[in-house]
Amino acid sequence: MANNNKLQLGPINYLILGIAVILLIIGYCVMAGNEIVISPLILTIAYGVLIPLGLLYKSKPKE
Repeated sequence: MANNNKLQLGPINYLILGIAVILLIIGYCVMAGNEIVISPLILTIAYGVLIPLGLLYKSKPKE
């Protein structure tokens, strides 16, 4: 009996999460440069879109 309650992250999930981490670093570096228009946009994309997408994305099963 398989336990389907665990997160099963594949290579695409790690790629998406890696891109999110890079965007977070860029967003905070831009924020340190007092760019108050661009940095919230970058951080919102990372936190609101990419991290949930990276955790919830399920690849199609191979036939």
